[in-house]
Amino acid sequence: MPDIAASAIYVDGDACPVREEVYRVATRLGLDVFVVSNGSRPLRPPGLPNVRMVLVGGTSDAADDWIAERIGTHDVCVTSDIPLASRCLAKGARVVAPNGHLWTPDNIGGALSGRELARHLRELGVGSRGPAPLTKQDRSRFLSALDTALQKALREAPAAKPHAR
Repeated sequence: MPDIAASAIYVDGDACPVREEVYRVATRLGLDVFVVSNGSRPLRPPGLPNVRMVLVGGTSDAADDWIAERIGTHDVCVTSDIPLASRCLAKGARVVAPNGHLWTPDNIGGALSGRELARHLRELGVGSRGPAPLTKQDRSRFLSALDTALQKALREAPAAKPHAR
């Protein structure tokens, strides 16, 4: 890997539809990317020196746990998983959903409550739809939100240093 920047991008990889976009942005900015997967879906490594594919145990939260244990205040996580987003925010990281939604300490509580309500409704047999497919507008919003989060993280990060990851 190249010299490690003071910021990195952590990708909740199994269901992430914007990995290629992350690779492009990270390569342009010289940032490391950790694509974390529990192996439920085969992921092809992009063959880039700054991207590390991390395969964790098969338990459902293993990827989330790996990310939450390592992410820091100057890092960015890409995930649509609300509990993981909450854990990353608690560590001071920035979090961007694949649709471009920026998770913040101000909006994560309502999202966690809504997720719990949806879970309860499913248990009662009330049907729910899955997430809508990403549109070109969503991908554009994602790229903008990722760039904004990374620029803030990079401005606040100390000079490049080796990660103890």
